[in-house]
Amino acid sequence: MGGILMECYIHMVLNRRALAVLLHTLAWLLLSSSLSYGTATDIECLKTIKESLEDPFRYLNSSWNFQNDTEGFICKFTGVECWHPDENRVLNIRLSDMGLKGQFPRGIEKCTSLTGLDLSSNQLSGSIPSDISKIVPFVTTLDLSFNSFSGQIPFSLTNCSYLNVIKLDNNRLTGQIPLQLGQLTRIKTFSVTNNLLSGQVPTFNDATIGPESYANNPGLCGVPLDPCKASQKSHAGVIAGSAVGGVTVSVLAVGLVLYFFWARVTIKKKVEDLEGNKWAKNIKGTKGIKVSMFEKSVSKMRLSDLMKATNNFNKDNIIGSGRTGTMYKAILPDGSSLMVKRLQDSQRSEKEFVSEMNTLGGVKHRNLVPLLGFCMAKKERLLVYKYMSNGNLHDQLHPVEAEAKAMEWPLRLRIGIGAAKGLAWLHHNCNPRIIHRNISSKCILLDGDFEPKISNFGLARLMNPVDTHLSTFVNGEFGDLGYVAPEYTRTLMATPKGDVYSFGIVLLELVSGERPTHVANAPESFKGNLVEWIWHLSSNSLVKEAIDKSLVGKGFDGELMQFLRVASNCVVSTPKERPTMFEVYQLLRAIGERYNFTADDEILVPTDTGDANFPDELIVALEIKGSH
Repeated sequence: MGGILMECYIHMVLNRRALAVLLHTLAWLLLSSSLSYGTATDIECLKTIKESLEDPFRYLNSSWNFQNDTEGFICKFTGVECWHPDENRVLNIRLSDMGLKGQFPRGIEKCTSLTGLDLSSNQLSGSIPSDISKIVPFVTTLDLSFNSFSGQIPFSLTNCSYLNVIKLDNNRLTGQIPLQLGQLTRIKTFSVTNNLLSGQVPTFNDATIGPESYANNPGLCGVPLDPCKASQKSHAGVIAGSAVGGVTVSVLAVGLVLYFFWARVTIKKKVEDLEGNKWAKNIKGTKGIKVSMFEKSVSKMRLSDLMKATNNFNKDNIIGSGRTGTMYKAILPDGSSLMVKRLQDSQRSEKEFVSEMNTLGGVKHRNLVPLLGFCMAKKERLLVYKYMSNGNLHDQLHPVEAEAKAMEWPLRLRIGIGAAKGLAWLHHNCNPRIIHRNISSKCILLDGDFEPKISNFGLARLMNPVDTHLSTFVNGEFGDLGYVAPEYTRTLMATPKGDVYSFGIVLLELVSGERPTHVANAPESFKGNLVEWIWHLSSNSLVKEAIDKSLVGKGFDGELMQFLRVASNCVVSTPKERPTMFEVYQLLRAIGERYNFTADDEILVPTDTGDANFPDELIVALEIKGSH
């Protein structure tokens, strides 16, 4: 117990703002004799969390190893912070941006000393437990944002009196926000943006909780938003209106919940169907269909060959999954490999789809993933690509294994230059010119020689040929989290400079080694994303601190600073101030000139490096049909 007291004292000294919370929690620990050590319950807590969640990227499976009985072993788990490194008592659980799937893990209630929970940016669904206050009674931070939680915000959340931060934004929550949340005197951050909430909002003591905390909900009202209409009616009218409104809202809420539930079920079955792959069984009767191939060097294939090579699209062959579909590894009889992508839901007719495939099949460049062919079977659309043996850049930069060796700088620079060349070619030299719209480190694949290849180009248009933009934005289909240009929330329009912004985030990942949504090496008090971290350091003349420590002092410091400046210019908030992709490529090429990375296949100088010559490209990338 002395260790816990000492650790609490250290935390008080380092962070006075948390003093009150720690005193309350410490008092609770002293009073609760049944929790004097509680290591067994904390270990069981993490076991049940691991068992209850799907972990497609194996963040938990590779790190959470319970074949250990040493004191404090769980404190080394990814996303787990302990009260003391030598005691198995969990202080915080941070599992953000891990691709986790399933419902809210109730096993968390066994982590009885928990003060912080972050499950943001995953694919969790279902409702937030109605007894949330019993599951996490002492949390000061609760972040469930950027998931697919539905249903109402539970009233019992008002009993979590230690809460400082509540983030429920970018979900599918319905109904009214409990007004009693305004009685939580410690609240400093509250966000429910991009949900389906309605009714009066709570009144918080903290004036910093403004209208932006409630943006993009269909019917919220009250200070700091517009006044609620009900407040202007008579008492009788209020009662009658409330009754009718309650029924209406209930019906709408049930309808919306059912709609999103069935939509989610449908998407889950179509995209992954990891429990049986029924879709693959449905197309067995079409095995004789030929695969249309674009390259003569590739042997003729039929659907039966793809099914055999992927073991009937078995879940064990899945090597990636995203909003456009699921990727499978296909091993051919001669031992060579291909990648087969099952598109999520192409809205093109068969004739339009074939036309699109012929267009994309003709897009060839050294730094683009080659599309080798395609196949149509009933409603299924399958694309065949060349296999990339070193996976994607994201997994290379952010390996699951903590002891994995960091990528060396010359390799990172070569990847950055090659990827820039591919994207610049799409923007300036490809015919028709293409805006990617979904650039991220996950769509930059690496072949056996670590040559970067951009994937998924052109698929955004293929998935949504008639794009209303607004629905695309609300449903989170506009780009990977952390890579979307800030102006998109205002214009809902994809542009070349939006691609430049997204690519700038990739460059920042390369030079910093950090993820775009959160910064591991930033102080705990910093809650922003990678771009915000860069601007924070820059404003304090500390921008060098952003560079990956494993790269510093090895003779590359000048190149690293030049590279960081290029990346920073790509992510400025004003689109017109960003360079074009041609300019980005030329700047990076100059940095790597001594390595001779770009001796061949250079990008042709465009006649106009600005945005003025892009009307046709916007049509190619989005095919807007009167939406603006």
